[in-house]
Amino acid sequence: MPAFPKSVEKILQLTRDVNCTPKDIVQVIDKDPVVTVKILKVVNSAYYSLPRQITSVNHAVVYLGFNTIKNLALGIAAIGMMPKNNAAGFDVDQYLLHSLSTAGIAKKLATQTGGADPMDCFIAGLLHDFGKVVFAQFLPQEFRQALVLSQADGSSLHEALRKLVGVDHAVVGAMLVEKWRFAPELISTISHQYEAEKLDTGLFACVFTANQISKHLGFGFGGNPYVHQLPEQVAKRMGGTLDALIAASDDWDTVFEDAKLFAKV
Repeated sequence: MPAFPKSVEKILQLTRDVNCTPKDIVQVIDKDPVVTVKILKVVNSAYYSLPRQITSVNHAVVYLGFNTIKNLALGIAAIGMMPKNNAAGFDVDQYLLHSLSTAGIAKKLATQTGGADPMDCFIAGLLHDFGKVVFAQFLPQEFRQALVLSQADGSSLHEALRKLVGVDHAVVGAMLVEKWRFAPELISTISHQYEAEKLDTGLFACVFTANQISKHLGFGFGGNPYVHQLPEQVAKRMGGTLDALIAASDDWDTVFEDAKLFAKV
């Protein structure tokens, strides 16, 4: 499985250190010009709409906070690792739009409900389907068959993968983020996305709901349009059914436009 760049590995290592300071993170990012340029590009985009242009990672930390910059670096690194082409015929650009839309919606839902950290929800939403990228790159023929099967009968892609390969993208994605040493709650959120009865947390509820909203509204395409209704415990945490939550906001399109901006980084 792919490994994060050394600078991102160092960021992950530092963020687990209780004595780590924002200055420590800035010094690591500053040594990676690619990550630095991309962070500044995102920070200065309409996605954040800051009142003045940010010219350094240090200023970005001051304006947006330590956690936001850390997660931006991780998100940018994950996007940068995705292959542009694959033998499975998997549309990586549409996948990226779906993942970024899910991330943005999860962040928005977390802000509204207060049940989870918004930036944790953003990263979990961004990486929730990363197992599909692994399948497309390393088991392309099997993944292509699963895509065809699920789209032909309208079933869920994870069921087709379990039938053809014996394991689905949720399990593979969780293995990957565990290798990347993300927090246990994020790992379990990805691992159990099709076993909702096993997990009842604010992070899981926001990401699961965001994924379904993104698919329902057609924000990008992650390989399968099957929309799951909200399990009882998720609906309880989110304060309503999937249809009710979609109808409760009129700015979902804004989230999608933000996702398209981020995708151009």
